[in-house]
Amino acid sequence: MSKVAVEALGRLYADRFGLSVVCLRIGSFEDEPTEARHLATWLSLRDGVGFIRAAITASDVHFVAAYAVSANTRRFWDTGAGAQLGYLPVDDAESCAAKAPGSDVPIDAAASQGGAYASIEYSLRHVVAPPPPC
Repeated sequence: MSKVAVEALGRLYADRFGLSVVCLRIGSFEDEPTEARHLATWLSLRDGVGFIRAAITASDVHFVAAYAVSANTRRFWDTGAGAQLGYLPVDDAESCAAKAPGSDVPIDAAASQGGAYASIEYSLRHVVAPPPPC
């Protein structure tokens, strides 16, 4: 929810005060993909720097929210907004697919964007208080 709120605030400031606002939706920013989901969401260091440089130097930007994700073969996020900034990613997580456990199982693009961190089981672990000690 905080990400959505900050993007909405960015849009408000762009519209109301004429600021140039770029919101980067950063994928799995790791040295290399370490799990199957990263094969779709991975953002390499080189591509991360490229997106940030493009966001800082882009001209004539009113407001844009762009997925910062590498050129992964299994990518399911649209990178069109990133292209508007003038950056096209170059790295592909597929080069590390053999090292990622479960890489032979197709990624469900309709699944929660937060992966296991957005599951009910994960969330409830942090909400439900443990029983008091005896």
